[in-house]
Amino acid sequence: MLISKDTMPHRARWAASFVTGLLLIGTMGIGLTSQAIAQGKPTVSKAAAKPLKAAQEAMEAKKYQEALNRLHEAQAVQGKNGYDQFLIDEMLGYIAVRTKDYPEAARSLEAGLNSSYFNKSETAARINALAQVNYALKNYDKAIEYGTRAVKEGSADDEMYTLVSQAYYLKGDNRNTKRFVDSYVDELIKRGTTPKEQYLQLVMSACTKLEDSDCVTHSLERLVAYYPKPEYWQNLLYSLFQVKDQTDKSMLHLYRLASEVDVLKRPEDYTEMAQLAIEQGSPGEAERILEKGFQKKIFPDARSQDKNKRLLASAKQKAAVDQASLPKVDKDAAAEGTGAKDVSVGLAYLSYQQYDKAVTALTRGLAKPGVRNEPEARLLLGIAQLEAGKKDDAMKTFKAVKGDPKFERLANLWNLHARQA
Repeated sequence: MLISKDTMPHRARWAASFVTGLLLIGTMGIGLTSQAIAQGKPTVSKAAAKPLKAAQEAMEAKKYQEALNRLHEAQAVQGKNGYDQFLIDEMLGYIAVRTKDYPEAARSLEAGLNSSYFNKSETAARINALAQVNYALKNYDKAIEYGTRAVKEGSADDEMYTLVSQAYYLKGDNRNTKRFVDSYVDELIKRGTTPKEQYLQLVMSACTKLEDSDCVTHSLERLVAYYPKPEYWQNLLYSLFQVKDQTDKSMLHLYRLASEVDVLKRPEDYTEMAQLAIEQGSPGEAERILEKGFQKKIFPDARSQDKNKRLLASAKQKAAVDQASLPKVDKDAAAEGTGAKDVSVGLAYLSYQQYDKAVTALTRGLAKPGVRNEPEARLLLGIAQLEAGKKDDAMKTFKAVKGDPKFERLANLWNLHARQA
């Protein structure tokens, strides 16, 4: 996954924040006053007062090299006190930012923060600056250290969460990328806030590198839920095709959804879907998917075209026989005391796009005992309702699909599609 430059913290932003947050030159307390001493306020030592004052004046005049020279003199002074060193570090930091010496800025920022003379009310801003400057320097461990401190102390904004997420990712710590970003996304969702697409992509990329297929699928489901782009639907459904415990029934349902959201791309998928549909008593569906494949010019060569033309001819023949007998089968199923035949009739009507009749048959079947696979029957009812234009009813039906994890997941995906339709 590529990290967008637009999401990277900007050096100019933290630099401006740092400069603003520093003690202003005129209030740095350079010089000795009897009043300051009497009030117990920190003051510079006599030994360091002269070079510090000279450094201050040079800074005011933007003569940064001269200021640095004076600060180095102050550092070499024997007998300087802790407050002298604090002021030296703060001024060095100020100059480092102004001259874009970011390694020195990072050192000075940290030294100032750890000083007993640091103004605690500036802690949040300083931690933020430290996280950002270390990130800019690709010192990701330090960036994470200060970024997570901001999170724990409650001062982190969304940009800080982005910084920590990307720092984990860029240093190759995929496990902590997944942990940190997942936690933040969960928090956003609980607050009713839509998580940024970038966060969901980041988790998916980390999970891919961890070879955690369940996590990849979960990430894709979230991407589909909040950003229903065709590529996300395609990646999600094709990842589910690879799940080892898929049955023929669940696989056909995956193909149905892939066709519905128009992300079925491979020639072999059209062929397999048609074959599964025929085997499961839905020749009309097989006929439609193959015709769709030919319209889209999916089959690339003569051999593939010939194979699927034969399959299409077989599907048409079976569909013609099936449709001719359907009214009588429907009548017989309605008279049955169990619902299994009603469900089969409903599937047949669904395959011939007679959606209202499919809804009637499937509803009738579910009201009776003896339905062999109730979760699948409810899923078929929801699909029929959606295709019949009864979106609200369909969404209620999808939510009622329970008892089989595969069909529950399929129902959730159909529900997502219904919401987005």
